[in-house]
Amino acid sequence: MKTKKVFILSAVLFVTAFLPIVNAGQPIIKIDGSSTVYPITEAVAEEFQIANKNARVTVGVSGTGGGFKKFCVGEIDITGASRPITAKEIALCAQNKVELIEIGVAYDGLAVLVNPKNNWAQTITIAELKKMWEPSAQKKITKWNQIRQGWPAKEIHLFGPGADSGTFDFFTETVVGKAKSSRGDFTASEDDNVLVQGVATDPYALGYFGLAYYEENKGKVKLVAVDAGKGPISPSSKTVENGSYPFSRPLFIYVSSQSIKRHEVNQFIAFYLEKGSALSREVGYIPFPKEIQVAVVQRAKKRIIGSLYQKETSSSKSFASLLLGTK
Repeated sequence: MKTKKVFILSAVLFVTAFLPIVNAGQPIIKIDGSSTVYPITEAVAEEFQIANKNARVTVGVSGTGGGFKKFCVGEIDITGASRPITAKEIALCAQNKVELIEIGVAYDGLAVLVNPKNNWAQTITIAELKKMWEPSAQKKITKWNQIRQGWPAKEIHLFGPGADSGTFDFFTETVVGKAKSSRGDFTASEDDNVLVQGVATDPYALGYFGLAYYEENKGKVKLVAVDAGKGPISPSSKTVENGSYPFSRPLFIYVSSQSIKRHEVNQFIAFYLEKGSALSREVGYIPFPKEIQVAVVQRAKKRIIGSLYQKETSSSKSFASLLLGTK
């Protein structure tokens, strides 16, 4: 597994250091978006540029929301997303005459983590997470024993992604019931390294981020099993793929229908569809089962405009049922 880089050092980072000097007029494939999807896209971009010596791909990391802001005004060709595009973002794209093609990439699980010295929170329920994270908890729910009787009367220190993150949207929708609905008095960062270090150095911390990044930091933080009403379940390849883990989600890239008409972008998307599944596993994510992957490729090759979620909320149906229902 590749080590995820400390890449939130500026609004946009590029993965071109390994490239030879290119001609100034050389076409560039511009990509931005989710920090969760970044490791997969970075791996694909590296392999693509090795196989296509004249190709030039830039990959930025401004979060799912930040990526859509750029994508929907035509600034970039492709954006990565750790949640489906929203109705508001679809409207922004339509306003700017940007037609989108939605492509599923892989499955990911969102991990809830505590410090290794935490010997009380082995499991946690969705209701307890809501009590901890909902907006009304701010300045009121401040100690562990307010969440569950028997937990220590020590101050909770919370860590999570920033508001432009698709992980933030997904977590708040799943836990609180509304995307972006969260208390504000927590340590927020688009850099998962900041989150893991915060939890790893604070015995009374709790945080959340992608399962792939937890896998890289097992010795520093400890996983908490989540109970959504059917008993505590820990994230694994099996529980994420079958959807039994409450924080299972698909990851996406979105490509502009105008951009994909360009030869180099069309080549890159074809390469992503061919190599993305294997590379996603290499960087710690869970590839789609064969039936899902075949349907993803078929839909992308047809260049179907729009999102599977345009008439659905992101929690109303699973990605698999929406995708296979379109076949």
